[in-house]
Amino acid sequence: MNESLTYTAVGRRKEAIARVRLSQGNGGISVNRKPYDKYFSRETDRIIITQPLQVTNTANKYDIQANIRGGGLTGQAGALRHGISRALVLADPALHDLLRKQGFLTRDPRMKERKKYGQKGARKRFQWTKR
Repeated sequence: MNESLTYTAVGRRKEAIARVRLSQGNGGISVNRKPYDKYFSRETDRIIITQPLQVTNTANKYDIQANIRGGGLTGQAGALRHGISRALVLADPALHDLLRKQGFLTRDPRMKERKKYGQKGARKRFQWTKR
């Protein structure tokens, strides 16, 4: 493995898109030029982001820079996890099976359902009145 290489990958979830750059380093994660713990205030989001690094024991091996657009904070955290997982596989293909088993390489297909005409929302109807 070449020490100076950077690996780029894209992760997606809901409306969020994360562009991830993985390079040799000591475990720093920055999101939109901020430390990830300042960008993601919720502890659950921070746990989601570091899951692929914990599972593969590479938490202090790589530096991660990410640009994220769209969606909410939890969707962005899921997109970042997806992008980090894809970049780790590019860096070390031996990690593919481990990350696949954990479900980190699968793009979550769930999207917001569209609003239908003649209704209040995607599922909710207008109230029916008898008289």
